[in-house]
Amino acid sequence: AVTYEVTDATIDSQIADLQNTGANALLVAATPKFAAQSIRKVHDLNWKPMFFMTNVSISVGAVMRPAGPENGVGIITTLYLKDPADPAWDSDAGMQGFKQFMAKYLPGADVTDGGYVAGYAASHTMRHVLEACGGDFSRATVMKQVLSLHEAENPVLLPGIKLNTSPTNYHPCRALQPARWDGKTWVRFGEVIEGVAT
Repeated sequence: AVTYEVTDATIDSQIADLQNTGANALLVAATPKFAAQSIRKVHDLNWKPMFFMTNVSISVGAVMRPAGPENGVGIITTLYLKDPADPAWDSDAGMQGFKQFMAKYLPGADVTDGGYVAGYAASHTMRHVLEACGGDFSRATVMKQVLSLHEAENPVLLPGIKLNTSPTNYHPCRALQPARWDGKTWVRFGEVIEGVAT
């Protein structure tokens, strides 16, 4: 494992160091800027590890395009949100709602930046919670509703993924969809993977 500081100009040396270990698998858990750099550097080194990325850094607009979309072919990740850059969702009501929201409130913004769809998803969940409060917005009531989501839906969650919380498990999203980058979009494969509820 290697680390970086957000003030570093690049992580090229860290990627080269990892290649020099002889590793045949690479997991990048980095912020978008450094994730894009890692994709470019792995490509430039002609290194061919099994390449995994955490879903915080898989935005088409913020990571894959800056990295050079062709440089990331084969990267594996997990998804829980619909990808606004994927034409498969063009006629989806949830994605259409997201794009209409963006056109109205953030015209000119890059809707393929996954950060926007994540924020939109969070706002829908918060709206659900506040509506469930029935007008009582005390901390106790809000927390009660936050911790009692059960199979809650969200317009930009992938099919088969619902939100669930409890007083002992604050993690609302416990399922992920494996996907592989094909140079244009994240192609989902396999089944939705459920996490262990604690």
